[in-house]
Amino acid sequence: MKGLVSVATAALVATVAGVGGTLPIVLAAAQAVGATPEQASSWVSGLGIATALSALVLSVRYRMPIITAWSTPGAALIASTSGIGFRAAVGAFVLSAVLILLTAAVRPLGRLIERIPASIASAMLAGILLRLVMAMVEQVPKAPLLVLVLVALFLVVRQAWPALASLVVLVAGASLAWSLGEVKPIPPLGLSQLEVVVPAWDVASLVGLGVPLYLVTMASQNLPGFAVLRGSGYQPPTQAALLATGVVSLGTAFVGAHTSNLAAISAALCTGPDAHPDPAERWKTGPFYALWWGLIALFGASLVGLFGALPPALLITVAGLALLGSTAGALGSALAHEKERLAAAGTLAVTVSGVTLLGVGSAFWGLVFGLLILGLESARSRLRAAG
Repeated sequence: MKGLVSVATAALVATVAGVGGTLPIVLAAAQAVGATPEQASSWVSGLGIATALSALVLSVRYRMPIITAWSTPGAALIASTSGIGFRAAVGAFVLSAVLILLTAAVRPLGRLIERIPASIASAMLAGILLRLVMAMVEQVPKAPLLVLVLVALFLVVRQAWPALASLVVLVAGASLAWSLGEVKPIPPLGLSQLEVVVPAWDVASLVGLGVPLYLVTMASQNLPGFAVLRGSGYQPPTQAALLATGVVSLGTAFVGAHTSNLAAISAALCTGPDAHPDPAERWKTGPFYALWWGLIALFGASLVGLFGALPPALLITVAGLALLGSTAGALGSALAHEKERLAAAGTLAVTVSGVTLLGVGSAFWGLVFGLLILGLESARSRLRAAG
């Protein structure tokens, strides 16, 4: 009985920490592509369905705590884009899911993705995240009391509970905003309704959003997710995990949800000894985790309504703080290798610029520019060695 309580608690903490800290990023993504409140609710519910199904099936089938989640870097990428409509974004979500399925089916494709230098992939991710972190700083002149108090609270709480810091900030920020009279009326509790979306196949959006969404999901979520499982003593079924997350991502894309993938931080809460002292029993966190995410899918509309009642400065601040650690990690990885530092800096500069060329967003061009620099540097080195 005690073991069931620990796995259920670990799954609940992982769910609450993941949703509370990153839902503002998903809502920012929905706003960036012009989703209506109903479409945003369908988006969140679709993510809940995808997460619950994939975590349940994988954990039960393989008897290991295979925890899944929505792509937070992917949501940040979508939130940083401009000029892409909702239907075109859904087309990009479909492409991303198809590419994940191809990666599961075609092993050389997976190896090709793994060959993208970590410095370039990290620089692209850092450029995406930096734009949202900078948006938090831009809120200081607009709501100095709210933003500065939350930043200070985050820095203090993170010293003791890093995994829960964003959630604590969200709850405290909502309370502070309420006391300042900045919270709108909260809509009544209601069940979600899925809204089917017909994708628009816009080439620029597919290349500029769909391909980078796939790349950041693979490099920043799936690969670290596999690493977390291996670090806890498990041998994850790589192809099966990619197949499961690809299938649910493809299915829920048509209700407006972006890509789902293996979790990293949330998984760490479910794969360690705090979840269960016996590694062979930790797989039971998967069904409980699926239960909590099923509730999120059921009441996604209420979650969107609740967050929609909060002031924008609060949501932007929570999102920026939630991404601060990931930004630092991405920057560190991007600049770790001196020989690749120039290429990483080029990728970062182009990505963070937000520039759109030929209708294609900056994340794609940042990746292209970084690989071009790296190729030229490598060619120069070979010529010098030959001479």
